[in-house]
Parts: sequence; C-alpha cells; structure tokens
Amino acid sequence: MYFEGTVNIHADREKVFKFLTDADFVAQCAPGGKKWSSSSPMKIIQAVAVVGFGSVAAEFRTDVEFIELIPLERAKVKAHGNAPGSAVDALSEMILTDGENGTTDLKWTADIAVVGTIASVAARLMGPVTKKLTGMFFECVKGKIEEPK
Repeated sequence: MYFEGTVNIHADREKVFKFLTDADFVAQCAPGGKKWSSSSPMKIIQAVAVVGFGSVAAEFRTDVEFIELIPLERAKVKAHGNAPGSAVDALSEMILTDGENGTTDLKWTADIAVVGTIASVAARLMGPVTKKLTGMFFECVKGKIEEPK
C-alpha cells in the first residue's frame, strides 16, 4: 500500500527535522504506540505498537532504522515488525522544503506491506485504516511541532 501527502508546518526546517529524527518526539505521534527505545539518536528504534483493523488487533514489535539522513532536507526510514502470525514492512521518506512565511512543507511517502493472519482476516479494512493512521501520524507531528512551549 502506497500513501503520500504534504503537510505545511509553521516552523523552520531545523525544528521539523529535529522532531522527525528524535525517537522520543516521534513516539508521541505513533498510532497505538506503547513503548519505544532507541540505542542512539537517529539510529535504530525499537517500538511496540498495537494496531487494530476493525475487531482484529495485533501487537507489533518493530525495529525502525534511518537509512538516509540529509540534515534539514530529507530522511528515509525503514521498519520491520512482527506480531504473532503477522509481519509488517514499511519504507517512508520525508522531504523538507521551505514554505511561505518561514514555514516548512513536509512531503511524505509511505509504502507499507502487511502479511500473515492480520492481513487475511482484515484485508478489506487494511487500506483505509492504514491510510487513516498514516495521515494521523503526520497531522500529529504538525500539531506537536506547532504547539506553543
């Protein structure tokens, strides 16, 4: 499943990039996120998240790794997660450009594959729910970055 979008954030690129590459900040926006840990900033992040598709839910243990980082411009992330009888693989890219009036445009893509029991049981819900969760993540990122301190 492939999704893409653009979010305009009322902050400079430095602030947006810092948020997107810090596990503690990103964890605040992960749908269903229960637990996160990172061995070092901007490297591998271990995550536990519960994801539900209708009445079917699974707890995924996931490793997330930054595979490309160009400060203030782009980040590319890959993830692999397992749940009993199911697995997920994801690749996401985030590109930052200057928006109007000192804002930042965050263009994102996400390519997600879910296999196994959860994919078979919840097949018809998989696309719409995954699209909704992905969009919610990036809207949350926008909200957290724009929050007054």
